[in-house]
Amino acid sequence: MKLLKVIARKQGVNSAGRTTYREAVRGVVIKGRTLLMIYSSKNGDYKFPGGGINPGETHEDALVREIREECGATVLSINDELGETIELDIPNEKDYDVFKMVSYYYICDVAPSFGQQSLDQYEKDLGFTPLWVDIDKAIKTNQMLIDSNNCPRWTPRETFVLKYIKEKFRM
Repeated sequence: MKLLKVIARKQGVNSAGRTTYREAVRGVVIKGRTLLMIYSSKNGDYKFPGGGINPGETHEDALVREIREECGATVLSINDELGETIELDIPNEKDYDVFKMVSYYYICDVAPSFGQQSLDQYEKDLGFTPLWVDIDKAIKTNQMLIDSNNCPRWTPRETFVLKYIKEKFRM
């Protein structure tokens, strides 16, 4: 998969050191100028639906599961790879030098009607709601949060990918 960007969340991360990994899949669902995004009523940001890959799960299985859980949506097709991002951070675990988060983005289609979400408690606490949002609104909203230095750790990554999509698909 094409590497889109490496993001260092903090200065001084020893990227060559002992590494702990997390891998996730993210769905890019485009309808005209709108995208299916997860809006957090607590943080006020937009993120792509998706999340961690469980042991033994394929990317496809994880993507179908995560979109169903976060959006209540059924994935009809996974059409193409968009790309991947890598985020480097200082790990919580003392035995490691770097935390490496790899996010794989896939372009997919979902069924038009949504069912019930099946959210983890932290997702409920963040007020996760699936919404179709204009790409410019999502970028502007997220960028304002980044500029205010009051955003979740994933917002810079998601905003970069939104801008990449806007350019790639001339939206």
